Amino acid sequence: MQYKRVLTIAGSDPSGGAGIQADLKTMSACGCFGTTAITAIVDENTVGVYGVHPVPIDFVKGQIKSVVDDIGVDAVKIGMLHSSELILAVKEMLVRYGIANIVLDPVMVATSGDKLLQDEAISTLQNELIPMVRVITPNIPEAEILSGRTIRKQSDLPEVIKTLSCNGTVSVLLKAGHLSEEELVDVFYNAETDEIIELRSKRIMTRNTHGTGCTFSSAIASFLAQQLPLNEAIKEAKNYMNQAIAEGSKYEIGKGHGPVHHFYHFWK
Repeated sequence: MQYKRVLTIAGSDPSGGAGIQADLKTMSACGCFGTTAITAIVDENTVGVYGVHPVPIDFVKGQIKSVVDDIGVDAVKIGMLHSSELILAVKEMLVRYGIANIVLDPVMVATSGDKLLQDEAISTLQNELIPMVRVITPNIPEAEILSGRTIRKQSDLPEVIKTLSCNGTVSVLLKAGHLSEEELVDVFYNAETDEIIELRSKRIMTRNTHGTGCTFSSAIASFLAQQLPLNEAIKEAKNYMNQAIAEGSKYEIGKGHGPVHHFYHFWK
């Protein structure tokens, strides 16, 4: 028997709700074996980010090499890449190994509002890494930065999503959580079939949203690793995300934005 293997390339979160820690929880909950290449050690909790200690770039590349050479990989999730040099190094490794099943969460700002990506790295992300991945999963603020457009309402999303797709070559999940409509409608553009799908759910009023971007993108990568068709993988990840938020809203943990409930399947 073989595990389905997902490698996350991202920063850590000592409070356990986001970053590498959230990725591993999600991958396990979604039926995959998670491996990691840590890009930065982040000093944070549910309230805010207090410091970022970058891991040396050669050491990040070494982690990727060690994992892929030994265990292998069925999908890759990419999270926090704080600098242009790191982005280029990760691209180099992905090209070297011919990895194509890649989900990129373009992490720029934490739930707390703290910046996690250097300004000069944004263009590198846009020009070097995004064009070679399978799916990107921006939220509204990230989509505004990447597209150069202001998003005020739900009807803005379909047009913006095409702008983010690199001329229709990259699939885009644009998350609508930052909008204020009562119904939450994420929009997915499937570049492989040239179709736009609306993913509707009831908005859950909770402050426990720490790590939602990490969790959602990791769930997508997990279902792609299991060889689900792209639209089905997105829908399964959306269902998992909805339930994780709903169940997590019942708990109180930390003094700020608490986490979602990654293991709601198993805890009764």
